[in-house]
Amino acid sequence: MTSAYVAERSRTRLTRARILEAARQELGRDPDSSVGDIAEAAGVVRRTVYGHFSGRAALVEGLAEEAARALRQALAVPEDHASDAVTELARFVLAVWPVGDRYRILLRLALQDLRAERVDELLAPARDMAAAIIARGQRQGVFQTSIPPGPLSRALEGSWWGSWSVSTPGPGPTTARARRSPP
Repeated sequence: MTSAYVAERSRTRLTRARILEAARQELGRDPDSSVGDIAEAAGVVRRTVYGHFSGRAALVEGLAEEAARALRQALAVPEDHASDAVTELARFVLAVWPVGDRYRILLRLALQDLRAERVDELLAPARDMAAAIIARGQRQGVFQTSIPPGPLSRALEGSWWGSWSVSTPGPGPTTARARRSPP
């Protein structure tokens, strides 16, 4: 590999990351933001965005992939089975919370741009880990045993979704296009 090739690949990755960050921010402000709005926010032309993503749906999928990687990384902390399940659950929540907060726009876009099966696939690692911690806590006698770990894990997830969606700023009466238009 030549140094020019390596430099070009690096620029391509940086441009893609800049586009995804602009998409996360713009879609957070206005879920109806267009590819043009996102390109403008990223400091590139629409053609550059289309060079990386085939359209808005592919951009949202790119955000979903980025969120999935961040979630896997957050969950990759070594398990500490020496601690009690309550402490382990607290560590788990503290590890995944920043990921959910950063990618909370996906909650608003999930129904519009992502299939329910895709959302389930993205959240499966966190659900599985939460259910395992809850099961361990039930065996230790520190968590309620009348409800199985799976539904308790889903209830925990539901509380996160509620918290993240409440704290997601809505686009309000103006859209991204209207904010840029003269009065």
